[in-house]
Amino acid sequence: MASLMVFLTDFGMEDGFAGVMKGVALSINPNLKFVDLTHNVKSFDILGGALILKAHYKYFPKGTVFVGVVDPGVGTKRKAIAVRTPNYYFVGPMNGLFDLVLREEKPLEVVELTNPRYRLKALNDTFHGRDIFTPAGAYITKGVPLKELGKKVTYKRFLKFPKPTRVRRKVVGEIIYADKFGNAVTNIPCGKFRFCTFRNLKGRFVKNFLQGYKSTPSFICGSFGLVEIFLPMDSFVDRFKAQRGERVICLV
Repeated sequence: MASLMVFLTDFGMEDGFAGVMKGVALSINPNLKFVDLTHNVKSFDILGGALILKAHYKYFPKGTVFVGVVDPGVGTKRKAIAVRTPNYYFVGPMNGLFDLVLREEKPLEVVELTNPRYRLKALNDTFHGRDIFTPAGAYITKGVPLKELGKKVTYKRFLKFPKPTRVRRKVVGEIIYADKFGNAVTNIPCGKFRFCTFRNLKGRFVKNFLQGYKSTPSFICGSFGLVEIFLPMDSFVDRFKAQRGERVICLV
C-alpha cells in the first residue's frame, strides 16, 4: 500500500481548494503523507501541468499516488481516471495532463472512476478534485484495487505536444513554457549544442545561469531536461516578450 500522495493543481492557495483535498484524503486514510508538487500551474494550462509532472515524478518513491487536477473540462464528458504503471499511480482527468508521463511509464491498468462508493456525494459537478480524484487516490493508498473504482478503459491521448525536427546538424523547436524565473522552456531535449538562435539572435550554450549575457539570450540545459532560454538574474520572457510557439534553433 502507498503512504504518499502528491498533488499538482492550478488551484493556487487563496481559496482553500488545495487544503480541503487533504482533509478529504485524511478522512479516508489518516496515516497519509502529502507533498504539494505545486498548486500554481497557470490556470487551465494542461501542457504546463504535464511538463511539471513529467519533470519531477520520477524523484518520488515507488508506489506514490499522484493526484493531478488541471481540469478546464470539469463536469463535461471528459473521463475521470486512475492509472497504474509499474512504479506509480496517477489520478485525475483524461485530458492530456498525464500524456507526457505515460510516454515513460507504461500504463498497466486504466479505469474510469464511476463507482459511487469511492467518491463523495456532491452538490454540484464543479470540484472533481475534492469529490472524485482525491477520494479515489486515498482509497488506492489503502489498498483498494483499481478495478473496484470503476470500469476498465483505454487511455486516450489529448495533448498537442509539438515535437522538434532535426535536419542534419540543426534542431528546430519552439517555446512551450515559461517558468517562475522568466526562463523560456523549449521542446528541444538537452544535448551537446554549439549555439542556439532565437529571432535570429545567436546565443551561446552555457553550463550555469551566471555565465549568460545580460542583454542577449543565452541557452542552458534546464531542470525539465529541455533547452531553456534565459537572462542571468532577469526574466527573459518579460524582456523579450517571448511567446509560446516562437521558433528556436540549436546547432549540434
